Amino acid sequence: MECEGCGCHGEDKRTAILYTLLSQNLGPGTARQRCLCQQRRTVSLRTPRATCQAASDVLLKTVSFMRNLPSFQLLPREDQLLLLGSCWVPLFLLGLVQEMVTFEVMETPAPSMLKKILLDGRSRWQEPEQTQPTLAAVQRLQGTLNTFWSLDLSPKEFAYLKGAVLFNPDVPGLRTSLYIHSLQREAQRALQEVLQPRQPEGRGRFARILLITSTLKSIPPTLVTELFFRPLIGNADILELITEML
Repeated sequence: MECEGCGCHGEDKRTAILYTLLSQNLGPGTARQRCLCQQRRTVSLRTPRATCQAASDVLLKTVSFMRNLPSFQLLPREDQLLLLGSCWVPLFLLGLVQEMVTFEVMETPAPSMLKKILLDGRSRWQEPEQTQPTLAAVQRLQGTLNTFWSLDLSPKEFAYLKGAVLFNPDVPGLRTSLYIHSLQREAQRALQEVLQPRQPEGRGRFARILLITSTLKSIPPTLVTELFFRPLIGNADILELITEML
């Protein structure tokens, strides 16, 4: 969301210079406090080594989960790769929840105004698009993880939920979509059976679990990659690495 009085409103970043000069008359801190665009500030992990190591362990367990499923291994290789590309982020995030991996971020220094001015023309054509995680995106991610933690899923619930996420028949290009759909229904049915002892609240819990799980699809792979894995893999393609692990 952009605030209309903010210097970052619109595409022309040069207006930020004029806004900075004029805002000096507003008093110290006034512009920053009123600017809703502070949510767009870029951030990085506060403890990258520990957090990235924990994330890597979760990713290894995620790949092992897929590799050890006989029903997944029986699928054509093409379908395995399509499912992998579609579901590795939701499965990884479920792994973060299950392993209780928490993390904190800190604001990253912004480029100086002089550098922005000097590189304004060239950066649009020669430099890659900035993919540094933003504060707003990370806060949405943390909010989703907190919602999952509030569910207090059991190990069996996690296992069947991961199966329901993995076997997604709606992924375009699948050769065995009908079979994959049957696998998804089987996983969902197993999840329901685990919840049966909790009746009558079990049915509502099942719907709530599926609803919250659907929000995982809104977390972009670029955010997960840049936040948890870029410090480790550099410019490597994370999906290619996961495919080799599989």
